[in-house]
Amino acid sequence: MSFETLLYEKQDRIATLTLNRPERRNAFNHTMAEELGQAWEAIKADPEVVCVILTGAGDKALCTGVDVTSVVEAGGFDRDDMPAEEPPFLNMTAVQNQCWKPVITAVNGMVCGGGLHFIADSDIIVCAENATFFDTHVRLGVISGLEPVGLARRIPLEAVMRLALLGGSERMTAQEALNLGLVGEVVPQRDLMPRARALARKIAAHSPTALARSKQAIWQSLEMGLDDALKNAWELIRTHTQHPDHSEGPRAMVEKREPKWAPYIGL
Repeated sequence: MSFETLLYEKQDRIATLTLNRPERRNAFNHTMAEELGQAWEAIKADPEVVCVILTGAGDKALCTGVDVTSVVEAGGFDRDDMPAEEPPFLNMTAVQNQCWKPVITAVNGMVCGGGLHFIADSDIIVCAENATFFDTHVRLGVISGLEPVGLARRIPLEAVMRLALLGGSERMTAQEALNLGLVGEVVPQRDLMPRARALARKIAAHSPTALARSKQAIWQSLEMGLDDALKNAWELIRTHTQHPDHSEGPRAMVEKREPKWAPYIGL
């Protein structure tokens, strides 16, 4: 796949998706938002991809949110531009696109504003020591609404309120993010991508369909009450019993061999 604002590589059942606007600290514009939606749809349909690593180009930023310069040059957002039902720039993450293949986010630098969507919707997060997290919406006179709603599912409310209300005047460090459970581990910058790839290789060794349906059950549970979430998970389990991987895994273990998993297409 070839994109204007993204880099895409695929090797050993692992796709690496890189936000590639380093001159703008990987801020997203309409082109990047559209291309991210296209990329996730392509990943969903590609049976050769089991796991995805998402990162940013360079060592300064994963993503600093919407490119304010491009918005202002385009005339800004007024009420007539804002769709009533679906917010703009809300089709950029795997979860937003219902892509259930596992995603590891390698945070290579600062994450600001709308870039926090990638944190809120990630499955596993590895973070470089120089990473920081902050939100400048209110500094610009804009409501900090969408990103905090996602983050409130991951970390304590007080920490979310600090991000939203301080407007970037203080930044959450990588160590603070680790202490809160926002990220899973912090490593030196030079070790970031090797560690992300090591995790991805371990994940990609497992049943692609079992991985995707496990992720689906967990993420969908966040939108449901406990009873409905358990029923939904059980229905996915029942469906999976008809899949060849359900019997291949135990058979391979008994026969002391590597399993031969069936491809997964998440459509």
